[in-house]
Amino acid sequence: MTARHLVDVHILLIRDGRLLLSKRRSDDEFDGLWHLPAGKLEAGESATAAAAREAWEETGVRINPVDLRHIHTSHVVGSGRDPRLGLFFETRHWTGEPTNREPDKCHELRWYPLDTLPDAIIAYPAAGIRAHFTGATYSERGWYAATPADH
Repeated sequence: MTARHLVDVHILLIRDGRLLLSKRRSDDEFDGLWHLPAGKLEAGESATAAAAREAWEETGVRINPVDLRHIHTSHVVGSGRDPRLGLFFETRHWTGEPTNREPDKCHELRWYPLDTLPDAIIAYPAAGIRAHFTGATYSERGWYAATPADH
């Protein structure tokens, strides 16, 4: 049976030159590392609706899906996890003040100036964060890179 890919949605909430990050709480190697509000796309749900839902579930902010701008897609395989496509959306418009609504999955939420982000960001969401600065619309992680000798 061929493995299917999950679709993750990630949200860059940006306010006054600062990015909201969540410090992951888990029993794996990502515990204590910074991440974006994110989650999996559910059946019958559009990507922007999923991003708005995840923002609400994790931070308590309400986002109108039309206020989300797609900035990056990342195709990720390996590391013992299901293969996935990560869709990264950016917004500067929402209602409510972010709070940690999932303390069982998140140690804390914190605003970081865009020019001094922490080093301890999980590599996968870091690709989407870099896209904010570089404009790179696509990345791959975990794929074997063929060399000319392999052909």
